[in-house]
Amino acid sequence: LKCWGYGANGRLGYGDSVSLGTPSNNPIDLGNHTALAVSAGVAHTCAILDDATVRCWGDNAQGQLGMGNMTQLNAPSTTAVDLGTGRTAVSISSLGNHSCVVLDNGQAKCWGYNNVGQLGLGDIYNRGDDSGEMGTDLPAIFLGDGLTANAIATGGDLTCAILNNNTVKCCNTYAN
Repeated sequence: LKCWGYGANGRLGYGDSVSLGTPSNNPIDLGNHTALAVSAGVAHTCAILDDATVRCWGDNAQGQLGMGNMTQLNAPSTTAVDLGTGRTAVSISSLGNHSCVVLDNGQAKCWGYNNVGQLGLGDIYNRGDDSGEMGTDLPAIFLGDGLTANAIATGGDLTCAILNNNTVKCCNTYAN
């Protein structure tokens, strides 16, 4: 995985805040893993790795890294985002200051900034910025009885999912 562009807040993942006009000669250090998918927010980046875990880096002022704190990371976390016991990610989207995944069971979970309800949880409280907010403590979005997500997309202040009945559901306080 390689990233380039504006490097503030460590969003490129190389361990610093240097901006790059072209990709680095070196890949981002993901340990012994490779990236299967990547998504970049305003000032953070998240990737699904080859073991179906999620690792994030960059700005974390609203918990958008999903680590249970607000500590900025200039390189990918060495700890995976806790998605819940036995859960893995199949797709990811990060835009604005929040991130969302579709899990292996079709549920969708989001964390980070939630000023207009873009996390789909019926409130405006950020998630992932404090301990006890991730894993099994992070509720899945209620998509409707018997409905699961096939794909998910985030915008600056909303989230939309394509559901298993071929409809689209979007979440924010204006679109719930």
